[in-house]
Amino acid sequence: MIRGYYLLINNKMTDIYQIIEKARRTGKVEKGTNEVTKAIERGTAKLVVYAGDVEPKEIVQHLPILCKEKKVPCQEVDSKQKLGIAVGLPVSASSIVVVEAGEAEKDIDSLK
Repeated sequence: MIRGYYLLINNKMTDIYQIIEKARRTGKVEKGTNEVTKAIERGTAKLVVYAGDVEPKEIVQHLPILCKEKKVPCQEVDSKQKLGIAVGLPVSASSIVVVEAGEAEKDIDSLK
């Protein structure tokens, strides 16, 4: 389990990577900026997470803007490598989208 990127949710620290792992195990998560963009535009995105260390930045810089327009929670994390591991990939991931939250639904709802 990856640790290290915490958010204050309902007065307690929550690891965003744990939320992603829970959603992957019990719901549905899609990977890659193209899939993330499509999910936001279709209205199926519950949570978008993108890596801050993506180069060039232009790959993911549109995601927070789209999320704000569609009122989808959006979080930046520190590492594309950790993000890839959190969604079960052997490689890094620039961005992911939670489409079905599963057991992570309450955690995601508290981000809104």
